[in-house]
Amino acid sequence: MKAAVIHKNGPPENLKYEDVPDPTIDENSLLIRNQVISIEGGDTLHRIQTEFTSHPHIVGYQSAGEIIELGAKVEGFSLGQRVVTVMGAGSHAELRAVPGLTAFPIPDGLSTEEAATIPIPFGTAHECLFEFGNLQAGQTVLVQAAASAVGLAAIQLAKRAGATVIATASSTAKLDAAKALGMDHGINYVKDDVVAEVMKLTNNQGVNLVVDPVGGQTLQKSINSLAYRGRVCTMGRASREEMTYDLSNLGAGNRSITGVFFGAEIITPRVQKLVRELIEDVAKGELKVVLDAKRFKLSEAAEAHTYIESRAAIGRVLMIP
Repeated sequence: MKAAVIHKNGPPENLKYEDVPDPTIDENSLLIRNQVISIEGGDTLHRIQTEFTSHPHIVGYQSAGEIIELGAKVEGFSLGQRVVTVMGAGSHAELRAVPGLTAFPIPDGLSTEEAATIPIPFGTAHECLFEFGNLQAGQTVLVQAAASAVGLAAIQLAKRAGATVIATASSTAKLDAAKALGMDHGINYVKDDVVAEVMKLTNNQGVNLVVDPVGGQTLQKSINSLAYRGRVCTMGRASREEMTYDLSNLGAGNRSITGVFFGAEIITPRVQKLVRELIEDVAKGELKVVLDAKRFKLSEAAEAHTYIESRAAIGRVLMIP
């Protein structure tokens, strides 16, 4: 099969389009012919620094396609069925072998492209807001990087739960996309001081919760935007900035920071149920997937990663094998 592989960690140009052996499955796994590859924010970090699980290494968390082979002990799936798959590596390829517990059926009426983008962004946003963020109706949430897939998912889920949503982005176009999905107040972080704007919008109280997929300097602003007993949920570290944080205001205000990694609980019954419900909610039109206008071929993986790292995308960027 063809795959976008790396022989060493590093920049996007390290991705090479090459022939590699077809994956094989065990009795508990599925073999998928990928039709759509959703490039997750974590895929770029994975490319830069994650340890290899194969040589050469195929990066990528999330993809969708049809089942072409079933392990003997896999139940609840059939040949030819469309599924979206989640695993620590291997999405940037024509074929993918995954455990049955990391594949989720795609309902009739939901496109494979839409389904390919749901589990990680919506699951991560849901975990940040509710499992770890304890968001309640009537509270105020700040969503950093509003035009990211996690950001756009978090805005919808928070608004649906009855929260007031403040969100940040680098352009009017990105804030417009967020507003269309329920954002109440937008802050252009290029032009405005995020913490000062948050305090204006909250009568100097701060926000109850921040969803922060950026890290670096943005995480410090998230901390400084918290209300009494406010919480920050951080994941992904998209900025890749290394810095020292001032945490002096956490204790006095009974504030907290939690790191969230959705993949750590993907095979638990709770998260299995959650992912299926989120997919159904998108299928029913209760939640909306936002796909960036640009599409890439699998052979253009290096260009796709470069585009994502330019921060020009709005929503999820897709590759087609």
